[in-house]
Amino acid sequence: MTGELILSPAPSLIPAALYAPTPKAAQRVLEFFTAQINNDHTRRAYLNAARRFADWCAAHGLHQLDQVQAFHVAAFVKHLQGRFTPPTVKQHLAALRMLFDWLVTGHVIAVNPAHAVRGPKYVVRKGKTPVLQADEARALLAAIDTGPLIGLRDRALIGTMVYTFARVNAVLAMKVKDYFVQGRRGWVRLHEKGGKEHEVPCHHTLERFLDEYIAAAGVAGDADGPLFRSIGRKTGRAEALWQQDAYRMIQRRAAAAGIATRIGNHTFRATGITAYLKNGGTLEHAQTIANHSSPRTTKLYDRRSDEISLDEVEKIRI
Repeated sequence: MTGELILSPAPSLIPAALYAPTPKAAQRVLEFFTAQINNDHTRRAYLNAARRFADWCAAHGLHQLDQVQAFHVAAFVKHLQGRFTPPTVKQHLAALRMLFDWLVTGHVIAVNPAHAVRGPKYVVRKGKTPVLQADEARALLAAIDTGPLIGLRDRALIGTMVYTFARVNAVLAMKVKDYFVQGRRGWVRLHEKGGKEHEVPCHHTLERFLDEYIAAAGVAGDADGPLFRSIGRKTGRAEALWQQDAYRMIQRRAAAAGIATRIGNHTFRATGITAYLKNGGTLEHAQTIANHSSPRTTKLYDRRSDEISLDEVEKIRI
């Protein structure tokens, strides 16, 4: 049976009865999806992976946790490879490894059946995030009507992502006090993944965008309020924009500016990094600004080689 086990206070965090043969096991699983995983997106992905594995086990007559062996996990991974991309398969395997490790250290099971299972090989040398050329990014920002307050807000939001290489969630989580002056220069404080706090000096253009937006919005005195906000239709209170709101806004602004590239929230991180490197910036400093733990991650956002490839293709004169 793969239905969710009813367990107060959070039954939805017990992915299936397979993982909770005893109250102790159920408690351990609950702790894994709460105390061990802080990121909501990761929690959702790992829950989906655990549920998918439980469904696969049920379909193959495995109803007890201690029945699961390494070859079962390997067969499940093989099953996924015909249906999902390698990164998705690797994420499923990572979720099972972490969950089973947690159950081993909690003395729920003796060994981790996913430990020795190998996932599909997947090597990425260049990211797939769509990137805008510098002139396209300028055109997009210039096309925003900054007469209404919403235009000033949208320009400042996009500008923050471009000029700080920040993730959209870090920008949307900013409070008014996270834009501050230090040494006569504006700075932004970003709250990145894993609870990391990251401070970046503002480009002079970004300073202007933020100053004009904050002055027009009249929020300078609301230090603990959200910087990029909407007015809740039901409550009337200022609320931080959601990631989906930012995505829809970007689509509208891109369409209005005549941008044909299918861009998203992450586009501006890659656009800023590429523009910086093209203008003589170093990979080391780009890594620092982007708050990447490894230069390999920063390289994924370096799309300068795209132009070289296009120049070479144009030499095919027929």
